[in-house]
Amino acid sequence: MASITLGGTPVTTVGELPNINTNAPAFKLTKTDLSQAELSTYQGSKVVFNIFPSVDTGTCAKSVRQFNEEAAELEGTKVICVSRDLPFAQQRFCGAEGIENVEMLSDFKTGDFGKDYGLEFATGPFSGLHSRCIVVLDDQGKIVYTEQVQETADEPNYKAALEALMDA
Repeated sequence: MASITLGGTPVTTVGELPNINTNAPAFKLTKTDLSQAELSTYQGSKVVFNIFPSVDTGTCAKSVRQFNEEAAELEGTKVICVSRDLPFAQQRFCGAEGIENVEMLSDFKTGDFGKDYGLEFATGPFSGLHSRCIVVLDDQGKIVYTEQVQETADEPNYKAALEALMDA
């Protein structure tokens, strides 16, 4: 279990983020068109997972915008935003914001992504949602960087994530 805070109040997650230099856990998530995406879908590309509680909160929305501008411009890279939001909400947000360089995936069906990656809130008012995390994979699906943001309201370290991506 990781101990983080939500609005300054201590909360925990169901586990710990996967270790660096290990293979990313397999997953099945739902795209905005309701088709399925799996880890193998992204084989051969570097991947940045921008994971957050809900796209309808300020910090989450800002992280999507930031990665849409910065990481999405890197060649051979996929920026994937993951939350438990319904695919319809994710699609609405991207359409309204003009977001075109990131892919939104939803863990609404099972929540297995959050559990398997050890980042689901176990306690507190966001229990069952994803904590704010960044996971970067190389083009072989190996984890090269992780960050679990200590205070959920804070933004991730974009610079560190982008540097890890460029070094992968």
